[in-house]
Amino acid sequence: MTSKLLRMGNIGIAVESLDDAISFFTELGLTFEGRAVVEGEWAGRVTGLGDQRVEIAMMVTPDGHSRLELSRFLTPAVVSDHRNAPVNALGYLRAMFTVSDMDDTLARLSKHGAQLVGEVVQYEDVYRLCYIRGPEGLLIGLAQPLGGDR
Repeated sequence: MTSKLLRMGNIGIAVESLDDAISFFTELGLTFEGRAVVEGEWAGRVTGLGDQRVEIAMMVTPDGHSRLELSRFLTPAVVSDHRNAPVNALGYLRAMFTVSDMDDTLARLSKHGAQLVGEVVQYEDVYRLCYIRGPEGLLIGLAQPLGGDR
């Protein structure tokens, strides 16, 4: 029997402030699912970091199918920071979310420090698109379907 992919579990993002990230992603429309500390040698065997202590918060999309895991590493210390890298940097790129009203979403998220990276542009008659920098400079993509939800 051949193994098959069942689903994507989540996307993980390391942050300095869980509270700020939870507030931002809640404003975007994700639901806070829970918060916990993951620690010990067993966890380090998964990540390759050895004995680690990480506080995590799980956020879920409105459809219940996708999750965002926010992690704040307590030990070991953070070793690099690529939050302000441009979109063409290797590694973590961005998370993209579909919204029903781009202008309303941008206005709400700006109250949480979000800033446009470039411009809001229209792709044919399909989407309005933009990139923003969210909390701590995280790169987030937003897409508004034109002509109804897609």
